[in-house]
Amino acid sequence: MKLMAELHVGDVVTAKKFGPFEHNFGGELEKVYENSALVLIDDYNDADSMTVSEMNRRAVVKNGDIKVIKAAPVPEPDPDEENADDAEDEKK
Repeated sequence: MKLMAELHVGDVVTAKKFGPFEHNFGGELEKVYENSALVLIDDYNDADSMTVSEMNRRAVVKNGDIKVIKAAPVPEPDPDEENADDAEDEKK
């Protein structure tokens, strides 16, 4: 099994062509699912402009077909939220 980097909202990525696309494309991750991610397409070949328009500049792509070009900064966890979660667990 191939290990890959985690995907995060805001990552700038490239994705392999599929379905109606004639060329690979790029964009930013809007949402990350378990096995795929929603890409907001902003970098594409002119030959795919009709496809991109029809798809409202968005495509759901398999995680294995995504390559991260620039990772989004991952925010540090808020210690106050962690303490609130611990206190809530203790009440149960």
